Parts: sequence; C-alpha cells; structure tokens
Amino acid sequence: MGIDITIRHYDRKLLIYVVLLAIIGTVMLYSASWYESFAKSNGRTDMLFLQGHLKRLLLGIVFLFGFLIVDFRELKKIAPHLIIIAILLLIITKGYYLMHGWNRPARWLYIGSFSVQTSDIARFSVLLYIAYFIDNKRGKINGFNVGLFPVFTVLIIIMGLIIIQPDFSTAIIIGILGITILYVGGSNLSQLSLSTALGLIISIPILLSESYRMERIISYLGRILSFFNPTDIKGVGYQLNQSLISLGNGGWFGVGLGGSIEKNHILPTPHTDFIFSIIGEELGFILGTVPVLTLFLLIFLRGIKISKECTDPFGVLLAVGISVNLILYAYVNAAVVTGLIPVTGLPMPLVSYGGSGMVVNLSMIGILLNISQARRTIGNRNTWSPLRYAR
Repeated sequence: MGIDITIRHYDRKLLIYVVLLAIIGTVMLYSASWYESFAKSNGRTDMLFLQGHLKRLLLGIVFLFGFLIVDFRELKKIAPHLIIIAILLLIITKGYYLMHGWNRPARWLYIGSFSVQTSDIARFSVLLYIAYFIDNKRGKINGFNVGLFPVFTVLIIIMGLIIIQPDFSTAIIIGILGITILYVGGSNLSQLSLSTALGLIISIPILLSESYRMERIISYLGRILSFFNPTDIKGVGYQLNQSLISLGNGGWFGVGLGGSIEKNHILPTPHTDFIFSIIGEELGFILGTVPVLTLFLLIFLRGIKISKECTDPFGVLLAVGISVNLILYAYVNAAVVTGLIPVTGLPMPLVSYGGSGMVVNLSMIGILLNISQARRTIGNRNTWSPLRYAR
C-alpha cells in the first residue's frame, strides 16, 4: 500500500502550538539572557544568546521541513545505521576529551566552530531504532532472545556511554523513552518489568557514585523532610532556592516582561535549564507557566491523536515516542525548577537555549507532522498492530 502525502493534510493545530511555543521561547530567551549577554560581550551587545538561538531555530526549521517532505517510512532504511553512528559519536566524544585531558563533562563534540551534543543524536536514534526494530520483528517481539534482549542491549550501551560523560539524567530519560515504546509496541510485560526493575537496581549505585549527584539528592531530601524550608541556601541548594524565589516574585501575573531581578547574575543559568523560573517571574502563573505547560500538553495530545489515526506500525510507535519525549523533557524541567524532583540538567524543549537539542526537537516535530499527513490509499488497518490500546 502506498501513502499519499500532501502538504494540505498535515496537522495544523500541532504546527500552531509549536509556533506559539517557539515564539514564547524566543521572547523569553532574550529576556532571560540579555544581562548575561551584555556582561559576556563586555557591553558590546545584549543579543549574543538571542542571535545564537535564532540561528539554531532557523536550522531546526530547515530540518523540520526536510522531515516533513520526506516519507517517514524512508527512515526505516537509516534507523539501524543511525544507531551505530550514534554509538560511535558517543565513543568519539568521550575519547576526544580523554585525549585532551579535559576533566569537564564530555557532552559536546567540537567540529571546527560547531559543537554537537551527541546525546541528542543518540536520543533521536533510539526513538527511530526501537520503532524500526519492533516494526521489523512484528509478532516476534514477545520472544526474549529475538525480541527484548537485542533492543535492550542497544539501549543499555547507549545509556552507559551517556552516563560516563557523565549525564545521568539524559540517560534515564532515554531509558524511559525506550521502555515506553517497547511497552506500546507489545513487548512481553513480565520480561519488560523484570528488565526495568533490574536496570533500576543497577542504576542506584551508579547514581550515588558521583558526589555532586549525592549532594543534590541529600539537598532535595533535606528540603522535603524540613517541610520545604531551605537547608543549604548557599550550597548545592542555592540554585533551586533562587528558582523558587524567582517564581514567588512572579506570583499570579508576574512582574512584567523584562522585569526579572533573578536573571541579573543571581539565578544561575536563567536562559538554559532554569528559564522556566524567569517565565514564572516575569509573566506569572496565569500568563506564563500555565500557558507554556498547556502548550506542551496540547502538543502531546495531538501527537497521541496522530498515533491513533496512523495505520503504519512504524509511524504509530514514532508518534508515541516523539510525543512522550517532548512532554517528558518539558515537565521534568518544570518539576526541577519548582523543587518537585532533584536538580537535573534537562532543558525545556523549544524554550531553553541550546543548539543540537533545538534541531533534534524540531526534526521530531517535522516527523510528527509527516506522520499526521500520511493517509493510506486503502483505509483498513494492518492485521497486526503493535499498539496495546488498539488491541
């Protein structure tokens, strides 16, 4: 069966939500970063980070339209090759840092004047590969040796290489995405549960092996056990404490666009991991944080709707994976900023400052739009479907 793809059939609501989110993100990125930009450029410009953001946004839009034009089923051909490339890039990145004797986190691979966060490529590759694997195996996915074991091995290799960067939070998110697709794809639930439980048991000593992660957990637990009263406002808990002050300053309706005090070298990384705090401070709960989180929820719901309407198993799994990816990153970021979970380094998609993450997320949106505009010439579903909710 062929797929008739026409531009007029793409999900317009999804695109509108993404555009609104990108506009809000761009405005708030400038507002959150102008002071830092002014200081970093020695007073030359207040748009240093805005210019970088717009370049990455433009590149991401190019990728979005590229994936919108190409039939998403063609991605099956590159999925197994892309996962190998992702593994090699992770190895090269770590090796590059070790060769140069750098002690900082090995997360970026530098190619001339460009830098790429290789874990973003790995995240994209994992979504494609697992969807491809399940579609390729079809009814055999329930078998452990030919189903769960091979794909879990790939997932563990990817996660392990990201953990040693070190970037534990990204590795865990990728693991959650992989398990979600496997579950939706019809993997044996008992095997999947046992493997996940074993992975969690192994991850606990890994999580606690780094002192900074241990300190973050102790700080988080201290805050919880003391009924949310700060226990170390000058230490590891400083950033979260300032984030909560920022959100408190904003109240219901905010202090006004550009009026944040915390972004002026008080709250660290206000334009990256903690930009949601600045949104809350300047626009408030009603006009800022709630609309942003609502947009992510609407994007997620459109993605799930697209997956339900798709009749291609590969497209179904991709749509689910992309939708979960976007809302998971957004809501984990919001949970960190509000102190609901320990501090991690996860950005808010399409809002936080970042290069490869922006391009990857917009590429995923392009794939999602592509799936939404795909219509089979014969409307019947395949006799086999990986979807648990379709059974």
